[in-house]
Amino acid sequence: MYTSDIQIRVRYAETDQMGYVYHGNYAAYFEVARTEAFRKLGISYKELEADGVGMPVGELRTRFRRPARYDDLLTVRLLLRQPPEGTRVLFEYEIYNEANELLTEGHTLMVFVKTTTGRPVPIPESIQQQLMPYFSEDDLDSPVLPKPGAIPPDAPAPAAFRK
Repeated sequence: MYTSDIQIRVRYAETDQMGYVYHGNYAAYFEVARTEAFRKLGISYKELEADGVGMPVGELRTRFRRPARYDDLLTVRLLLRQPPEGTRVLFEYEIYNEANELLTEGHTLMVFVKTTTGRPVPIPESIQQQLMPYFSEDDLDSPVLPKPGAIPPDAPAPAAFRK
């Protein structure tokens, strides 16, 4: 399993009239955690895109347990509990306040696609090589992702990813 923590201080502009972090901002917090985790691993989104590979969000889930508020210092924990498979990778997130209270949980299912066609492509070998040392044999069974080979490589792209 791979984990990575980042800290984000809630800005006033990110809150709603009740003083809570507006729900739409959590997707951005997840993105920052994902980008910084990849950067720590030596994986560059910029280089990935220059190579013609994108990673659109195929699924986003957020569960709010307690509100985050203006000026809170949040710890956003990214967890990869299972290695990437086929064309997808599942990132999980936990957000804690300074009292170490769990405020929010979520996940994003990212799909690797060819940027010119929007069609799924296998996870680049360089990414597999960076991530695999963090997983044991027990981590290889996926309760969420389809079994290897279940999605044919020539399967049509989801409509949302077609150009």
